[in-house]
Amino acid sequence: MSVSSPAIWSGKIFSNGWTDAAGGVQAVREPATGQSLERTGIANPADVNRAAAGAKAARAAWAATPFDQRAAVMREAARLLKERAADINTWNIRECGSIGPKAEWELHATYEQMLMAAALPMQANGQLFPSSMPGRTNLWRRVPMGTVGVIAPWNFPLLLAMRSVAPALALGNAVLLKPDAQTAVTGGHLIAQVFADAGLPDGVLHVLPGGPETGDAVVRHPDVTMISFTGSTAVGKSIGATCGGLLKKVALELGGNNALIVLDDANLDAAASNGAWGAFLHQGQICMQAGRHLVQRKVAEAYAEKLVQRAKALYVGDPHAGPAHLGPIINAKQCNRVQDIVDRSVAQGARLLTGGTHEGLFFQPTVLSGVTADMPAFADEIFGPVAPITVFDTEDEAVELVNASPYGLAAAIHSANVSRAMAVANRLHTGMIHVNDQTVNNEFHVPFGGMGASGNGGRFGGPANLDEFTQTQWVSVMEQPIVYPF
Repeated sequence: MSVSSPAIWSGKIFSNGWTDAAGGVQAVREPATGQSLERTGIANPADVNRAAAGAKAARAAWAATPFDQRAAVMREAARLLKERAADINTWNIRECGSIGPKAEWELHATYEQMLMAAALPMQANGQLFPSSMPGRTNLWRRVPMGTVGVIAPWNFPLLLAMRSVAPALALGNAVLLKPDAQTAVTGGHLIAQVFADAGLPDGVLHVLPGGPETGDAVVRHPDVTMISFTGSTAVGKSIGATCGGLLKKVALELGGNNALIVLDDANLDAAASNGAWGAFLHQGQICMQAGRHLVQRKVAEAYAEKLVQRAKALYVGDPHAGPAHLGPIINAKQCNRVQDIVDRSVAQGARLLTGGTHEGLFFQPTVLSGVTADMPAFADEIFGPVAPITVFDTEDEAVELVNASPYGLAAAIHSANVSRAMAVANRLHTGMIHVNDQTVNNEFHVPFGGMGASGNGGRFGGPANLDEFTQTQWVSVMEQPIVYPF
């Protein structure tokens, strides 16, 4: 029997151990086949209330736990994650529609995130400042937020949950994790079991799968002192507005409509490879997807031909049944949305070079040319395996096209001249820029995040985690009390 056997968590939520959910149960479905794989508990506001109370009761003792002991729990959880890789990867493939290599990469990246988090508690947690008052010591130090609510998405559910859960726990916080109900096992239950088996004290981590009602209850709960949300810009704006009214700290990592710029001196074979990877990886269901391919006119036709060749060579199928390059779209609503964006863009004059159709949830890799700035394929975040090509003449025009989007997550620039590429990069309003690479990049130790409609300035990864998951406190000390004039 698997170490994360459904017998442990079937129909449950994790809140001071595995327990029945007041919100009932929901089937865990495999998008490739529609098969019901298991059941998960669905948390409702009553479950959130109980979890928040449990976290509040447990967080002071956890924050007071010596840093080396907190780090040891993180390292043991990372070890167990790797030990259980085969089981976790299988769930990622079946529940999330991930191909095998994507699942393997996600687990390894999550493992690295956890090891990085284990190193956080030993970092310096304050500074000494001078004082104009003789005999006064000014200490500025970091202290835990308290209880962090983590609302994680379905596309990379393991990594994008643990990206917040691991540093928040390591720095002495309790956590309420709300995974998307579509990926509650990979993004929730398996995480809960890893930490429980690693020795995390009861009450410090709660896993509460659910939908908008559950997320809203987490956001609004007065004992949840911070929200970390990864998801759509529309939902992020709503959460940000709520947290603003509650004076609650919030870190938002939101959508993107990311541009891959191909200048006329680029290596077109490499550029097309990067374009295909950035557009089609995980069926394009990535916030950093290369959703706009901006190509200089001189090389646009040749680039399109090479990209079409790569798209036609990709196999779309059930990743659990055998090797595939692309798996299924997560659900019918999202699949229909992608189809609608393609159809409306073609109706407005875009040329369909390949793809543009789907069977069930299996959408063929699609290349569109002749895409203009007024078409849905240019303006919208697609979140599907579609590569829209827009032609530009000058670098000024390319910069204007990139910056025309309200999103500002990632961009990539291809050129044989790095100085030329950097000159373009210096004018882009995006949080991440990759020269001679693609847009879907993540390194656990480098702060990650966007600008504009792609986030609120929060960053995840490396030293940024110290700022995101703590608050600061000024403590001044006098050996002898001061006597004031009155």
